[in-house]
Amino acid sequence: MKKNNLFLISFLPALLYWYLEETQTVEIAIIGGLSLAILEIAFEKIFFKHIHSISKLNFVIILILGPISLIGKDGVWFKLQPFFTGIFLSTFLIFNLKRGKSLMLTMMKDMEKKVPMPEFIMEKIEYHLAFFLLINGIFMGYLAIYETTSTWAFFKSIGFYLVFLVFLVAEIFVIRKLFKKYMLEKMNFGEQYGEH
Repeated sequence: MKKNNLFLISFLPALLYWYLEETQTVEIAIIGGLSLAILEIAFEKIFFKHIHSISKLNFVIILILGPISLIGKDGVWFKLQPFFTGIFLSTFLIFNLKRGKSLMLTMMKDMEKKVPMPEFIMEKIEYHLAFFLLINGIFMGYLAIYETTSTWAFFKSIGFYLVFLVFLVAEIFVIRKLFKKYMLEKMNFGEQYGEH
């Protein structure tokens, strides 16, 4: 099984939680969501021989927020997991970029893959991704508190991929513009260098 198929199961805990909250008590909904999050990690370990860092982070956050929801008899804490994940990931990416370390570039170099474009463009993309995750996290926090579980579950699963697709399309235009500017500057530099 390919790692690319991981997204097909990544939203199952949210969908199960939505179904259980609609039909059962908060306690059963949270226990069901936590159980499926554990199964998701086990699935990754068995089939991919590796647990993705985001899956680990999500599990830890659910593990913390789930019991808080049980104590408070309120499922909103469980639903705030995407909010905390988004805030943490965006902060982590921006912090590393400010230190001159790009997570995307590091991952590509670790996998011994050729960087498809200039490094400064990759860093720009990573900044944009960080802000996307921040905005999405805040949006998911709003949905968790003020909207229905059905709306939250949609944007936690299929809705997220649709919004992310829009982000990717917009990013393609940004990359093309940056790359065109880079090539023009490179050509101008070459012409000036050739004159001397």
